[in-house]
Amino acid sequence: MVTTGQPSPATRTDLSAPAVDPDEIVTGALGELAPASGWSRPVLLHADLLILVTHGHGSAELDFRALPCRPGTLLRARPGQVLRCLGPQLDATVVRWGPATLRGLDVDPDAVPAYRQLAGEDEDAVISEVTQLAVDADRHAAIPAAAALLRHQLAVLLLRLSLLPGGDERATPRAETETFRRLCREVERGYRHTRRVEDYAAQLGCSVRTLTRACLAVTGRSAKQVIDERVALQASRLLAATDEPIARIGRRLGFPEPTNFGRFFTREVGVSPGAFRAAREQPLPVRMVRPRPPADSPAPAGRA
Repeated sequence: MVTTGQPSPATRTDLSAPAVDPDEIVTGALGELAPASGWSRPVLLHADLLILVTHGHGSAELDFRALPCRPGTLLRARPGQVLRCLGPQLDATVVRWGPATLRGLDVDPDAVPAYRQLAGEDEDAVISEVTQLAVDADRHAAIPAAAALLRHQLAVLLLRLSLLPGGDERATPRAETETFRRLCREVERGYRHTRRVEDYAAQLGCSVRTLTRACLAVTGRSAKQVIDERVALQASRLLAATDEPIARIGRRLGFPEPTNFGRFFTREVGVSPGAFRAAREQPLPVRMVRPRPPADSPAPAGRA
């Protein structure tokens, strides 16, 4: 299924509701992406996104990183992340797709960096492909055969973005990078149940030392820090984007006692869960963007 244009009021109310079918591609404008209540606080995403800024200046907060935005800025956001876009004149073209859209195609959407400021020939090429994707989605919306065209256009766009020069230039041994990625996949499945490095080492059939060496090589942090930061990130997402009681969030993340959750969060983030939630409507300061390792975002810095 391929759709584009103005969504109905029922689909535009909240990014925390699933926005696309598993094999669907949706193109539109940034204004269509915003919740009905505006960007007063971060919102949880339930679809993969590419956002290409076309007009104006402002900032986007993606998993608590404040990113400067101007024409040519490209954002890559994933389901489960939190997003907020700020700037009254900021506009962008948005491409959303479901989890089954790229199935069977030789492309890794996670190879696309979360933030790029495009320029020159790269910017021209990406703008051309995003524009063509949006035009074809609108022109062929009622034609079932167009789904294959749109899928391949999206795959080409993602491949082009993954091949752009720049990013993290550190030379990490291939074996350690693969071990780190395997750990990240296991952590995604299990962080709600265990934060023990030993458990993940057993699941992956390797030693704690191997996991720690891989994490240090890729991120500069230990395996225990990587796991704890992932838990703290999820807690931060839920505190900022939902009104779920703090104690319930702690229980969902494996902390039966609220006091233990509070101590963990304060240690990782620098402020208490209550203080973090109270500050969720405050814009984050924009800082210089640095490359990130190929894993989920680490825990945000304290806001208070």
